[in-house]
Amino acid sequence: MKPSSIQIIKDLHTKGYQALWAGGCVRDMLLGVEPKDFDIVTDATPEVVESLFDKTIPIGKQFGIIKVIYNEYEFEIATFRKESDYKDGRRPSVVEFTDAYEDAHRRDFTINGMFYNPITDEVIDHVNGQRDLDLKVLEFIGDPNQRIQEDHLRILRAIRFKNTYGLTYNPSSYQALLQNANLVTKITPERVQLELNKMLSHSSRVGSINNMEDLGILKYLLPEIQSLKGVGQSPTTHAEGDVYAHTLECLKQVEDNSKLSVIWATFLHDVGKSITYTIQQDKITFPGHASASADLAEQILTRLRFPKKFIQHVEWLCAQHMSLYQIFDMTEARQKHWFLHPWFLDLLEVHKYDTMGQQPQDLSRYHELHDLYSKTVSKIKVLPKPFLDGSQITKLLSIKPGPQVGVIKSELYDLQLEGALKSKKEAQSYLLKNFSS
Repeated sequence: MKPSSIQIIKDLHTKGYQALWAGGCVRDMLLGVEPKDFDIVTDATPEVVESLFDKTIPIGKQFGIIKVIYNEYEFEIATFRKESDYKDGRRPSVVEFTDAYEDAHRRDFTINGMFYNPITDEVIDHVNGQRDLDLKVLEFIGDPNQRIQEDHLRILRAIRFKNTYGLTYNPSSYQALLQNANLVTKITPERVQLELNKMLSHSSRVGSINNMEDLGILKYLLPEIQSLKGVGQSPTTHAEGDVYAHTLECLKQVEDNSKLSVIWATFLHDVGKSITYTIQQDKITFPGHASASADLAEQILTRLRFPKKFIQHVEWLCAQHMSLYQIFDMTEARQKHWFLHPWFLDLLEVHKYDTMGQQPQDLSRYHELHDLYSKTVSKIKVLPKPFLDGSQITKLLSIKPGPQVGVIKSELYDLQLEGALKSKKEAQSYLLKNFSS
């Protein structure tokens, strides 16, 4: 990808135009991080870019942005521009093509406002971005309040960059974030979701959540998490502190390669404790908190416009996170049910992080369960199909579909897995003998 981006820049230079790398790729390169993509800026107009390259897509032509497909890689090529008259807290109403200096000063943070010429190996820095990278400072370009008013998402981007790169805030930038915290409510849910996913997927996730709480943003975007502060737990099993502290301790344990669904489930697994807090027999308890957490997880993720399947996944993990130790007391058939569930290993992972987030920490039962899972699954490759499905059961018993059919089907399948029923004929006989009215 990098060689292709350099060739595009050479092609533009050959035609007499300026062309540079811009933004995040320059920042990452200066930090010694391999860029994931290479955005290019130029003084060539969108029409000129379209005329110079064979495969183009006008993804934001009105803003001067053309996507160029080159050697099967995709590059965004943007014309130097300045912007004004932001009416929706996201997009400018007025865009004027200009030069590199003006283009740098319309950007969000100094560390993202640099350009680089890969042909001459020259950094073009009009905003002191290199200085701030060296000092590890996150600073808005120009007036921080104006930058935030232009695009409210910059509040969340500030938090993510600050924590991802281990920076400190410039004081004026920090004050602007504090003063404008309420503007996060005007960001579309889809954009909030994307930023939260990026925060939670990075090892600095706990710092980002704490930063959101410190700036007064968490209460707007995730009030259910904010409400966990001050919710006490039993000091003998949760010496780490209240439910908020426990939640962040769990998040701290999450491995970098974990699925996003597992990360969100770890984040939300105890969110229901704020509404189930009870003191019974001089003990703090949270009756039904797993179910309550699942319900709240469904509400939160729906609000953030996550896909339905993703929501179901996280909701199930939250609902079942207290059920694992019951597996030890189940029949082998029921254990197989659990172990071969497509999300079981995710549940086991959430359970591990939950346990690691407690003080004192005791992973002995987790290891016992993992061993039982390994031994059981090693004996089977896939569960057999049930001898009888729901429609066959209703037909044989002449009953209507309903919850009872599911109960009967489950019992028949358990007997099948245990070897008590060895054929469809035996299943039919058992059904008629035990459930026929």
